[in-house]
Amino acid sequence: MTEEERIFKGELFASEVPELVAKKLKAHRLSQEYSQLFEEDAAERDRILHELLASIGEGTFMLGPIRFHYGCHTRVGSHCFMNFNFTVQDDACITIGNHCNFGPNVTIVTPMHPMLPEERRGLVCSDGEERFLCCAKPVVIGDDCWFGANVVVCPGVTIGEGCVIGAGSVVTRDIPARSFAAGSPARVIRPITEETDAIRNKFPELR
Repeated sequence: MTEEERIFKGELFASEVPELVAKKLKAHRLSQEYSQLFEEDAAERDRILHELLASIGEGTFMLGPIRFHYGCHTRVGSHCFMNFNFTVQDDACITIGNHCNFGPNVTIVTPMHPMLPEERRGLVCSDGEERFLCCAKPVVIGDDCWFGANVVVCPGVTIGEGCVIGAGSVVTRDIPARSFAAGSPARVIRPITEETDAIRNKFPELR
């Protein structure tokens, strides 16, 4: 079994093996190239994103700078917007739905490291070699979600469709669909409904 297969099975893996290092270096290079381009270099930016990511839908725009750890483990839907400093540590798979919006400095992370400091320094494996081991859990984000500035989404989280995550929140657990959640750790504040949140109800001229 390869180390990448271990990642996808949720097992401990060694991130420093050559095949993973090569993928990370490619993602870091492409992220840097994208971030150095001007916004009007749309065609070249689009080419880079299609090379960097597992898939990306039409109409998705990332303002930049961006930082992807693997890139090839992330799927992004159509018509999404990512503001400044979108950071994705996609050791495990990340799936982002359609029509999602991300404020500045949003970070999505999937890896989980040992709690004991001596284990973070390395573990001796069955072959007698010492390796730096961790595991990673996938993140899933549904359609039509909006993330305020400085949100952090933690490993293993699923966020349902139509959610709003308040600025500065740290999302450590699943958020049900059509919920407003905020805080550190984030908790559901209330459901999002037509009765309370439709802008046309607050501004009759929009009806």
